[in-house]
Amino acid sequence: MRAPIGDFDRAVPAPDCLDELVRPVADALRHWRGSVPADQIVYVETDPQWADTAVFVEHYGQDLLERSANCVVVAGKRGGESRLAACVALSTTRVDVNGVVRRHLDARKASFASMDVATGETGMEYGGITPIGLPEGWPVLIDSAVVDLPYVLVGSGRRRGKLLVPGKAFAELPGAVVLDGLGA
Repeated sequence: MRAPIGDFDRAVPAPDCLDELVRPVADALRHWRGSVPADQIVYVETDPQWADTAVFVEHYGQDLLERSANCVVVAGKRGGESRLAACVALSTTRVDVNGVVRRHLDARKASFASMDVATGETGMEYGGITPIGLPEGWPVLIDSAVVDLPYVLVGSGRRRGKLLVPGKAFAELPGAVVLDGLGA
């Protein structure tokens, strides 16, 4: 199945432009082992000023909102220990941090990680964090609605550019846990 490409300036298979991606994302694509071939993940070049979802869909088209997902870094705390996880949910929803995420991480308290922690730990730019190439051992919580879509637009690790990823590929990421109701 070919990726449905929207009205972007440039769209190429992500493995063909690894030098335009941050190191963790490029390394993950270089060593891709999923049942979905890496060349079905497409890099679309976008202007960084339109990286945030609301501005992005306003510029590139409202129809993309239903096919876009956000990846956020969450910190769960219990007994003085903190554990980081990534959460991926459709852009039309909000991650249920205080319910689904907190329970899954067995945390007393869960909250969005600070920008410094999110970028420092992932090696990615704020506003472009993607679940592809996250640190080893991190839980990657994926809303089941993301996996059910043929293709999903998500960050590329940088504010310049997005990745168009087959939905089922998210379930195969290292540390992936598919959860119903993660995005509410």
